[in-house]
Amino acid sequence: MNWISIEYHSHLEDIKEKSFTRFQLIFKHSTRCSISSMAKSRLERANAPKNIDYYFMDLIKFRELSNKIATEFHVNHESPQVLLIKNGECIYAESHNGIAMEEIEIFTQQVN
Repeated sequence: MNWISIEYHSHLEDIKEKSFTRFQLIFKHSTRCSISSMAKSRLERANAPKNIDYYFMDLIKFRELSNKIATEFHVNHESPQVLLIKNGECIYAESHNGIAMEEIEIFTQQVN
């Protein structure tokens, strides 16, 4: 899995634009949280679907941007958290131990 780092507000516009042609997944990660590290590790060990671009955001370092993501995509801020973006909207959000690549893959198949 190749993570694309989110560090600027402009990255959100890029993600929204790209979501009209491919699924975009945002993983909001807390570098201070063992559950977040476990969720990230599970994602990285799983077979990642090829029809998704994977974005990683360090929410400790970029807290303001993390809040912007929550506002922009109309979700509650949680950590760790995955958001699946399609056609400019968050169509799936999960957090903590609910984060699983298998669920993400099933959801993308149902939406396509």
